[in-house]
Amino acid sequence: MSDDQSRQHGEHSEQDGPASRDHPETTQDRWTQGPEVASGKATPPMHGAPGDDAETLRERQRLAQLEMMDHWIGGVLTEQRRSRRWKLFFRLLVLMVVLASLFAMFYSLFWGAPSGVTTTQRHLGIVEVNGVIASDSPANAERIIQGLGRAWEAEGSAAVVLHINSPGGSPVQSQRIYAEIMRLREQGGKPIIAVIEDVGASGAYYIAAAADEIVASPVSLVGSIGVIYAGFGFEEAIERIGVERRVVTAGENKAFLDPYKPLDEDAEAFWQSVLNQTHRQFIADVRAGRGERLSSSPAIFSGLIWSGEQSIELGLVDQLGTLEQVSRELVGEAHWVDYTPSLGPFDQLTRRFTQVVAEVLGLSAPNTPIRF
Repeated sequence: MSDDQSRQHGEHSEQDGPASRDHPETTQDRWTQGPEVASGKATPPMHGAPGDDAETLRERQRLAQLEMMDHWIGGVLTEQRRSRRWKLFFRLLVLMVVLASLFAMFYSLFWGAPSGVTTTQRHLGIVEVNGVIASDSPANAERIIQGLGRAWEAEGSAAVVLHINSPGGSPVQSQRIYAEIMRLREQGGKPIIAVIEDVGASGAYYIAAAADEIVASPVSLVGSIGVIYAGFGFEEAIERIGVERRVVTAGENKAFLDPYKPLDEDAEAFWQSVLNQTHRQFIADVRAGRGERLSSSPAIFSGLIWSGEQSIELGLVDQLGTLEQVSRELVGEAHWVDYTPSLGPFDQLTRRFTQVVAEVLGLSAPNTPIRF
């Protein structure tokens, strides 16, 4: 063996000796010029081309990490852009809804309101009485009375028409509207006609009775001249489930309608007297409005409801017909203008939302326990 080969062999022996003696299981790594670490004892090996030195491998690893970081940053940026786009979309949607609501409100106030009608052509002045009559519903006394005033004062209106489609409701609201119609009727100069659509019952008929004339379809439901109170008794239910009802009052009869207490005979008799008195007021006002046209049949005031055709015989209705027929008789054509004050879009939305929630929760109830 030559001297050069001996020296090389000696150098390799010195380099390999300690590692081989201390770690006989390791082998020589030709890529890093060092001992190869057994699997599972260090980080995974770096992949590269044959002949790459350690610096090249480290550079490859650094580039791979940068590429991975670029992918991660790109994903984050993409998600942020997507989130910003959705936020922008919803903001634009809300802005469009607000602008549409404002436009509808201003349109109803300045362009669509009946008070802005300037036509002098003869027409019927319509006032809508639609739905339950109550202070918190569209068919409330303030709104209907305001519509009556507009229709009455309009120069082109040949008659004021109460367009009724209502099962009744609050006695107080009904009486307010009734009194206003009677006041206008006494002034004279313009007929007031009640046209009943599907139903004109109870408080709705109370209103119609104040008109000069009542028109209904042959199959309209008319009447129900009575007063009602309805409730529930839960005293046995809460006793069974072990619930204690705690009520403190000043006045021994303050809680006499509490649904969790039995309704004793004295309280029931008192409440019946209240209903009877309210019923007598109802009857007196209907008689004042209808006069001699009413039949003498006592069934009229029993709370029963009749068809429009039956109502003719009882004197509850003057003629059978429709809104179109009334318009042609009075103005020669089917032409009318709605003078009922418009509800703003926000008011419509909140009323509808409140109504739906109340119906879902079973909380819909009139403001007063007594109903026409």
